[in-house]
Amino acid sequence: MIYPTRMAVLAAAAGAPVALVIGVLMPERWYAGLAWPLAVLLLAAVDAVTGARTATARIDAPATASVGETVDATVTVVLAGASPPRSAEIALAVGPVFETPDDARAWVALRGGTGAVLLALTALRRGTGRIERIWLRWRGGWGLVWHQRSIATATRIVVLPDIRALKDKGAEIFRRHALEGLLTQVDRGDGTDFDALVEFRSGMDRRAIDWKQSARHRKLHAKEFRTERNNQIVFAIDSGRQMSEPVAGLPRVDRAVSAMLLTAWVALKLGDRVALHAFDSRPRIASGLVSGMPAFANLQRLAAEIDYSGEETNYTFALTTLGTRLTRRSMIVVFTEFTDLTSADFLVRAAMRIVKTHLLLVVVLRDEDVEAIADRAPATADDVTRAVTAAALLRDRRLVLARLEHVGVHVIEAEHDRVGERLVAGYVALKRRNLL
Repeated sequence: MIYPTRMAVLAAAAGAPVALVIGVLMPERWYAGLAWPLAVLLLAAVDAVTGARTATARIDAPATASVGETVDATVTVVLAGASPPRSAEIALAVGPVFETPDDARAWVALRGGTGAVLLALTALRRGTGRIERIWLRWRGGWGLVWHQRSIATATRIVVLPDIRALKDKGAEIFRRHALEGLLTQVDRGDGTDFDALVEFRSGMDRRAIDWKQSARHRKLHAKEFRTERNNQIVFAIDSGRQMSEPVAGLPRVDRAVSAMLLTAWVALKLGDRVALHAFDSRPRIASGLVSGMPAFANLQRLAAEIDYSGEETNYTFALTTLGTRLTRRSMIVVFTEFTDLTSADFLVRAAMRIVKTHLLLVVVLRDEDVEAIADRAPATADDVTRAVTAAALLRDRRLVLARLEHVGVHVIEAEHDRVGERLVAGYVALKRRNLL
């Protein structure tokens, strides 16, 4: 496509006053006033047929990215012709998965018709990001026309759950909370699984003394225990409407998925079995229980398939269905969010049935925006109204969390950037207390 530049339009418009003066002073020579725009048109036509004639462009980008991560895409432009320009402008057709500065537009400096530019792509959500087309345009040698090309591309970037915290802090968190070390003897003394009968030594728990065996051997003997393994940890992620709302630029469900993957990695390292469930108005994803570190890749793939839903969450349907699938006592970790007492009441009622058989842990993110509104000093009448409303919401929230704790549910309310670490600490604490 070829079309005039702003310079060509202004140059042609500049001849209008000259044509008007000629028409007034020399009406018999009125056609002389057309010489100026015709000259501009002729120069534009020459500019259109000269210069670069062919154009190619390609995108080099990583195949995968984590949600919330910013990756660089390199766009390389090649213009071939007699006198290639010194610069060109590009624009990318980026889907809703990515956010780009300046609407994915950039200028490329060319040297000998070749140049490259970096574009920052910020992943907003999980899924497959597609860059299907590149628009490229450059000015002719005289700057009177634009040459524009539309180049199809098949660039795909798969946006996976954010595991940067696992890569950066996973080993540190595991060492901090691990129940065993490199030697087998280190995990003895914790848990309730009987391991061996040993002679009583100074420093051992006197409650572990086996008096019957001590009388038989005429020496004090004590029971030595080891940490339980093969516990069942089920992560249930609410993907309903309220979990799709953003917190600090990322949806709540993505924050939950990242915390889930970090905790699942630690649980697999500790020898427990892990399962993943996702639900909104009904169950969406239901995986089987897996164990061993090779199964973590499968969990990450399933977590990437959790969709963003606009439906209301049905706690009764989801938790009842999950409870019927579990044949032994398990630890169920529910990631959810609630803003009204009606939906929260369904959560409490469903939790009351679950805690009779299983250990239930509910994880919610702190609503820092509402807390900031409630704590901010009001300056106008509207600020007072907002503060009162925010305080009422926080009061209802604390009431619901207190009701959950009253029926036996363990609750974690954490900041969005610390929820993973808080969840790992809570999981290990419950494991140490032999509540699983």
